[in-house]
Amino acid sequence: MTFQEIVEIIVSRFEHIKIDTDLKSPQPILIVPVEEIAGICQFLHEDDRLYFDYLACITAIDNGPGLATMEVIYNLTSIPYGHDLMMKAMFPRNTPDQPLPPVPSVTHIWRTADWHEREAFDLMGIDFTGHPDQRRILLPEDWEGHPLRKDYAAQNRYHGIYVKYEDGPKLD
Repeated sequence: MTFQEIVEIIVSRFEHIKIDTDLKSPQPILIVPVEEIAGICQFLHEDDRLYFDYLACITAIDNGPGLATMEVIYNLTSIPYGHDLMMKAMFPRNTPDQPLPPVPSVTHIWRTADWHEREAFDLMGIDFTGHPDQRRILLPEDWEGHPLRKDYAAQNRYHGIYVKYEDGPKLD
């Protein structure tokens, strides 16, 4: 099944779908509204024509203050049909007076989303609503901030350990 055929099936059910045509990538990307992620993923998994049974990856990207957006990218595969789909949801980056919008969890569709969503939460600060165990996965629970954010300022020390080299002891 081609990307266009997949898109036609999805658009017949969901109206607010776009295709990222600006990207110079060998794989086209479907752009979906963040609030519809779980519904669209459920459809992609359950529809007999598509049956995306494998969530390969969820990736989060901070586009920085210039673009003022963040993205969550989903890489899906239908193992029986041999087709792939890349999908992304874009949303405004948070400001001091406005937090990031929540992203619906897809852990109820693919169990592997548990680890991917926890990583995006830990490193980027994205809140996945409905996640069964949203807590840090790579960093300690009391770590300050989210290290893959463009505006992340690393703390100088963590429990007496120098985190930044320039603040640590000089090694000769």
